[in-house]
Amino acid sequence: MEFWNRITFANPELFYILLVLIPMAVYYFFKHSSLKASVRFSTLKPFEGLTKSYKFYLRYVLVLLRLMAIIALVFAIARPQSFDNWQNETTQGIDIVLALDISSSMLAEDLRPNRLEAAKEVAIKFISGRPLDRMGLVVFSGESFTQSPLTTDHAILINLFKNIESGMIEDGTAIGMGLANAVNRLKDSEAISKVVILLTDGENNRGDIAPLSAADIAKTFGIRVYTIGVGTIGTAPYPFQTPFGIQYQQVEVKIDEKSLKEISQITDGKYFRATTTKGLADIYQEIDKLEKSKIDVKEFSSIKEEFLIFALLAFLFVGIEMVMRNTILRSIP
Repeated sequence: MEFWNRITFANPELFYILLVLIPMAVYYFFKHSSLKASVRFSTLKPFEGLTKSYKFYLRYVLVLLRLMAIIALVFAIARPQSFDNWQNETTQGIDIVLALDISSSMLAEDLRPNRLEAAKEVAIKFISGRPLDRMGLVVFSGESFTQSPLTTDHAILINLFKNIESGMIEDGTAIGMGLANAVNRLKDSEAISKVVILLTDGENNRGDIAPLSAADIAKTFGIRVYTIGVGTIGTAPYPFQTPFGIQYQQVEVKIDEKSLKEISQITDGKYFRATTTKGLADIYQEIDKLEKSKIDVKEFSSIKEEFLIFALLAFLFVGIEMVMRNTILRSIP
């Protein structure tokens, strides 16, 4: 009984086919009633008192099996479905685009193993911790392009993250272009909250769009921007290729914190400074907490097709009918 309470049909109109069973049943009834064997005897006294054989009644079972097979087949093609997995699902309802600086300066090793790899590792953990959000990836250096549009397929997004390398595009730091590209990916979103996490280690020196202009565009579309300046204060070890192999030199760290703070203020976001790998991980954890406040509760069900049991019953009834017709109820011409 509980099974039927959970069943619905995708094509209930097909049950009208069952109306043909009425004339079929009437036809079979009159056909079998009129089938009487006739044998001429001079007297019926030897047969008086004989009861009808069980085979006389079994012939009606053949008709019943045929009708039951048709009923089961109609139930199968009407696509029975069970909705036994109703549950309340909570989703953040947030679309997030990560805008990552991949300029050559991201190879500095003040973060281990270097800034870029540390940023990738922490971002991947962040993505894995938010399975219900749509996320996208934009990379930038001297120019910007979309590595992944918004998607819920985080496995693909993580693989794309792993393949990011410095030098994929022209070198430089086009912060404005990176932010504008991320905004473009979010502007048509209908999510409750739209967020850009922009990570860079330098100053804007390339691109046709100024960082603050991109921030104004983000504000227009209701997009909040969290900015992260990554790199130690002062100098950082940077690997240089020489004829004698890789040599390290201390290079000056130049981060335009003023612009990054203004971007976050304009868009109602927040600015962070990461000087260690652990510090970067803590920043992503804080962003994760800040963006857990807006939720959307929806109810959904897991649909399971249940046609197989009815199809098997149809084959079973037909099979039993065929066996009976060709064995105990076999007719001799």
